[in-house]
Amino acid sequence: MKTIKGPAIFLAQFAGDEAPFNRLDTIAAWAAGLGYTGVQIPSWDARLIDLKQAAESQDYCDELKGTLADNGVELTELSTHLQGQLVAVHPVYDEVFDGFAVPEVRGNPSARQAWAVEQLHLAAKASRNLGLTDHATFSGSLAWPFLYPWPQRPAGLIETAFDELARRWRPILDAFDEAGVNLCYEIHPGEDLHDGITFEMFLERVDHHPRCHILYDPSHLILQQLDYLGFLDVYRERIKMFHVKDAEFNPSPKQGIYSGYQSWTERAGRFRSLGDGQIDFKRIFSWMAAHDYDGWAVLEWECCLKHPEVGAREGAAFIRDHIIEVTERAFDDFAEAGSDQAANRRILGLD
Repeated sequence: MKTIKGPAIFLAQFAGDEAPFNRLDTIAAWAAGLGYTGVQIPSWDARLIDLKQAAESQDYCDELKGTLADNGVELTELSTHLQGQLVAVHPVYDEVFDGFAVPEVRGNPSARQAWAVEQLHLAAKASRNLGLTDHATFSGSLAWPFLYPWPQRPAGLIETAFDELARRWRPILDAFDEAGVNLCYEIHPGEDLHDGITFEMFLERVDHHPRCHILYDPSHLILQQLDYLGFLDVYRERIKMFHVKDAEFNPSPKQGIYSGYQSWTERAGRFRSLGDGQIDFKRIFSWMAAHDYDGWAVLEWECCLKHPEVGAREGAAFIRDHIIEVTERAFDDFAEAGSDQAANRRILGLD
């Protein structure tokens, strides 16, 4: 068995213009000071990484890893959540998602998509240069506005959307395969890949691509009322990344999953800091230990109530306390009587 690595922290929710969150060295030192041993870097944040340079320069990548090591952490993965979102955007979201792209392609959906695809190709090369094996992203969405079928969807609409989604992503998956890196889609509402069924629909269309994998985040599953523990068994072979994020779902006579357009604090389903929600992390970490999960436990902090720095501080201890250092021997080895094949046959009355 293998012991899961961690604790690590996704830096997207913490990077900012104020020290220590505005530079890679200082935010790394901050994370290490809280007890984190790894950091996951959002590749769109130029304060933390130059993605193009990382794709083109091994020296730059070596320097980046050296900066992290000097400050007490290592790099777990890169993320292209924002760029991945822009690989597939339904026109109804054009203006809302424009802010995810660089200014020169805003207002031009085709140029924005081309930029996003280029970013994913850069991320594949950068991940290879950084010695990483996994990468986090979003799938984007063409069909999300048609999630709830009223009026009834035209026949073939969803199939057409997923055919196109697969067509756009297949060359990107091939680029990650060439780089030797797994592309892990975060299963997330708002994305066309938002549950197990939609992941399977996509996986089939990319011919079960060897680099098409899952970033497991139980918070997005409980808010949809999925069996987030059973999900681990069903998709065991495809789960390559793990965001440790908590959530709670408290339906009322007035609202349920859709939450009545309320703010985060008023929703039936809310993200919470680790330990404040309903996710059974003891069982998740036990599953990871029992099934040789070979990856990192990465805090993605999102909470509608708690201050982020408090959540980060508590999160490091929470993950550390839940990681199971796996045993190298069975607990009842002391009772081993010793035997061999001949003895086994005698015991069974076969000789």
